[in-house]
Amino acid sequence: MIARWDRTRGRPEPIQALNKVLESENGEPLVDIRLVAPRVMVARPQVIPYVRESVARMVHLASLKMPEGIHMGLVEGWRPIQRQQRIYDFVMKCAVEAFPNRDHASLRRTVCRWVAPTDQKAPPGHCTGAAVDIWLLDDAGKELDVCSPLPRNLAARTFTYGIGDVELQRRMLLHDAMIEVGFSNCRDEWWHYSYGDAGWAVRTGRSECSYGLIHLDESLYEGLEALSEAAFQSRPNPFLN
Repeated sequence: MIARWDRTRGRPEPIQALNKVLESENGEPLVDIRLVAPRVMVARPQVIPYVRESVARMVHLASLKMPEGIHMGLVEGWRPIQRQQRIYDFVMKCAVEAFPNRDHASLRRTVCRWVAPTDQKAPPGHCTGAAVDIWLLDDAGKELDVCSPLPRNLAARTFTYGIGDVELQRRMLLHDAMIEVGFSNCRDEWWHYSYGDAGWAVRTGRSECSYGLIHLDESLYEGLEALSEAAFQSRPNPFLN
């Protein structure tokens, strides 16, 4: 089964375009999003709850637009480059297992559709502190469905056709709130938004971005990398489900 989606909405962001963006790092610090956006829940125990200061403030503004009973849940914010590489390696391993007859170039195209590589001029958005992955949660912190009746993996693109009315309404509630405060959305991933990185620049037609690769004191996320690594050990192959 192949899900159809609206290709007229959003912009593609090929690696070549990302690499052409001029990086003008503005030195803005990473901040604890829990302090700046108190209405936002942390959706996973391994989340490192840090993003650029402006990003945190914008997430807070978007969270104020959520109706009663619906909350924004942070699934991923800033990532250390080693976590990004670990995720990339995991997805590549899964692709090799699922598509044993493909050559490396084909496998890499498939993997880069889901995970930004670390070997390019433009750093992955999460590693700049500019990107956030957001789910919608209920009062108890349980994830709200934005995909049914389609399987989750077939409904990843933001403007996928065939999503139920309630699920689509929820999805667009998140999309509209994030866009209104200044984020751009990766049209291949309904949950991924960013501001100030190369992806944001390409999606919004800009030639320059404000955020590049940034590091965080490891003492602020001590132990969370182990949780992240353990989570992937039990994760099924996304290409076989």
